[in-house]
Amino acid sequence: MRSAPGRPGAPMSGRLLVLAGIVLVALNLRIAVAAVSPILDLVRVDVALDDAQAGLLGTVPVGMFALFGSLAPLLARRFAIEPVLVVAMLVSAAGEIARSGASGPWAFLFWSAVALAGMGVGNVLLPPLVKRYFPDRIGLVTAVYSTALAVSTMLPPLLAVPVARAVGWRVSLGVWAVVGVAAALPWIGVMVRSGAARRRARVLVEAAVELRNGETQVPSVPGAPPRQVVPAGSTGAVWRSPLAWGMALMFSMNSLNAYTMFAWLPQILVDAGIDDAGAGRWLAVFSLVGIPTSFVVPLLATRMRNPLAIVVVFEGCLVVGYLGLMLSPASGTAAWTLLAGLGLGSFPLALALMNLRTRSSAGAVRLSGFSQGVGYAVAGVGPVLVGVLHGATGGWTAPFVLLFVSLALLLAGAVVACRPVMLEDTWERRSAASGRVVASVGSTGDPR
Repeated sequence: MRSAPGRPGAPMSGRLLVLAGIVLVALNLRIAVAAVSPILDLVRVDVALDDAQAGLLGTVPVGMFALFGSLAPLLARRFAIEPVLVVAMLVSAAGEIARSGASGPWAFLFWSAVALAGMGVGNVLLPPLVKRYFPDRIGLVTAVYSTALAVSTMLPPLLAVPVARAVGWRVSLGVWAVVGVAAALPWIGVMVRSGAARRRARVLVEAAVELRNGETQVPSVPGAPPRQVVPAGSTGAVWRSPLAWGMALMFSMNSLNAYTMFAWLPQILVDAGIDDAGAGRWLAVFSLVGIPTSFVVPLLATRMRNPLAIVVVFEGCLVVGYLGLMLSPASGTAAWTLLAGLGLGSFPLALALMNLRTRSSAGAVRLSGFSQGVGYAVAGVGPVLVGVLHGATGGWTAPFVLLFVSLALLLAGAVVACRPVMLEDTWERRSAASGRVVASVGSTGDPR
């Protein structure tokens, strides 16, 4: 019998619809953020955004990514990943359309939050979809969608101003809703073609048989320890796993550095004597550098038992780039900007590890939701703290010291996250340890 299109066992050609869905979702995940900044002055005039509201607009993305990233695993367990993703993409499109027609500041902020909520759910669900449909191509597919994410960060700023000048800022913002709608369509096709109800019934029957036998065989994944039998029902609270906290620390510190540099790199360069246009061009260079690393890093990670060396190399790039920007930003600007942009290459590694350190798509959902929920909540603090330190000291030394501390924390998290240990195995060890404690207490009688 032929494999159904989209099933993990199907040939690559039979999964093209799923791959198209993954790429389109990735292209949609940064648009609502990236499309606004270049035309914010036009928006502020028309919808009467004051300084405080404009500042709030800058914090909405990380807030929505953190909140709805944390909710995404609950929604996926209740309704399944694919339908939740379809709704999330359509919600993001609806938010973008409504935002483009907003007449007041609070309406603009509200619909921005709606669009970003859908994107926050998509952030978390992409890694487990790769795990589910491409367990044999995790590195390649993660590389493809990480690159699409980088493109979605770079492309809207390039087009926003020309489109706004030609047809107005409302069209410049609203037109991106097309991507959200397009991202939903392949997943609707996947659900229709896969016979989800029949497959769910078959899985339930197989699960019942496995539960009766008392054990579940877990497939191996690239770079994982040898295959092992895990007792049925082996799950746990993700927040109790050291691996999950290592991933969250690694993800949060990487995102903190990225958001801080996107927010403050132009000002750092302007303060060094570079004009506004030049600072904007260097920010574009900073963004562009992430495209090749987004593609290469996941491919390398799948071939390494412990990819910590990748993190060390990128941390070295960030340290040198930050030192240059702190001590001599006007001379060697190209080198410092390129190195700092390269240094954020541990972000696609974190995305790859969400699959490489889990044994199932369910585990990937939980690890992705926890890492990104915590990560974006922490990352949002970075630009604010840097602004406070810059305002208090009048210079950039103290802000860069803060960033150096964050790099030390990133490395500490990566040491834990990169170890060849699976999330489900950390639950199993904890469960076994608890069992030994209970047995010990039972053998000695009343512990009092």
